[in-house]
Amino acid sequence: MCRNIRVLHNFDPPTTDDEVREAALQFVRKVSGSTRPSQANTEPFERAIDEIAEATRRMLDDLVTKAPPKSREREAVKGRERHEKRMEREVRIRTGAS
Repeated sequence: MCRNIRVLHNFDPPTTDDEVREAALQFVRKVSGSTRPSQANTEPFERAIDEIAEATRRMLDDLVTKAPPKSREREAVKGRERHEKRMEREVRIRTGAS
């Protein structure tokens, strides 16, 4: 999965429409291979973002779970810990350390 796209389901407070749109933007950028479309492709690029955001919001609103809502702060800490471990592994690989 693209590291810029975050889990949006089951948070307290709930995921905002801005967060949903940002995830849709990242998805469209990844799929299109472009961070900024040409003038000729702006309309289809924006339409795709809108459609994906709408579908994502609908899905998030329809999902059900018995799990307690996740804390954004705790998830951020876990993400930083994963990043640190990944960087440690890469340093070991690049330096040949065990």
